Amino acid sequence: MTTEAKVVSINGGQFEPPVYRLGSGAPLLYLHAAGGIRNGVGPEIEALAKHYDVILPTHPGWDDTKGLDQIDDIHDMVSYYQDFADALGLESFYLAGHSIGGMFALELAAARPDLVKKVVVTCPVGLWIDETPVTDIFTLLPQELPGVLFGDLSNPVIPTLFKAPANEEEMAENYYYQLANFSATGKFIWPIPDKGLKKRLHRIKAPALILWGDQDKLTPPAYGLLFESKIAKSQLAVIPGAGHMLPLENTEAWANEVVEFLG
Repeated sequence: MTTEAKVVSINGGQFEPPVYRLGSGAPLLYLHAAGGIRNGVGPEIEALAKHYDVILPTHPGWDDTKGLDQIDDIHDMVSYYQDFADALGLESFYLAGHSIGGMFALELAAARPDLVKKVVVTCPVGLWIDETPVTDIFTLLPQELPGVLFGDLSNPVIPTLFKAPANEEEMAENYYYQLANFSATGKFIWPIPDKGLKKRLHRIKAPALILWGDQDKLTPPAYGLLFESKIAKSQLAVIPGAGHMLPLENTEAWANEVVEFLG
């Protein structure tokens, strides 16, 4: 499935996120993880697009997009996504997010329960357990990253995500976008990802599905239980053998859980 991103103007051009939109049915706003989406739509989004009208925007600042300087904190990001929903005419929708996108999704669901019909989060950040800390990705060497993100290093999806650059120009470009995305991510989770979400989770009224890989070394599975305990109408599903990149590691099992929950 080939899909081109379209730039959407938000707040008179203050933000101009590239937005992928594919599929049909009930709208599903999907908020991506820290790595950005400049390489296009992945198989997990294509799987969801068989059932829903999937809307996949780039967060401000990710993939070198404009507007991050207008966002000071998580509350500004939530306000931004309310403006985004208004710009697209989204009055009621399903909401999903992965990793930091999961944190954004939960914050939005807590702030605007009237907008969100159901919410699905996969390995979200946003809470902190002293005994089980979230791994600090900013201190990892590039060669260490796959071992933290994936549950099984023999998974065939890994070489497709960590391709060796074809030349020095591509290497420099990849490094530039990685720095841009890490810088944007750091604004919301550094030095630790606890920015007060625990005090707002009780405001989520929508039914929530929390998905986790039992081999997640970035956000350990203990966080799944903690999120479930703090969100009233929530359920936790743990996928064996998968890590933090669950939507790509086991797309079929992950998508089946999402579709069964959303209906």
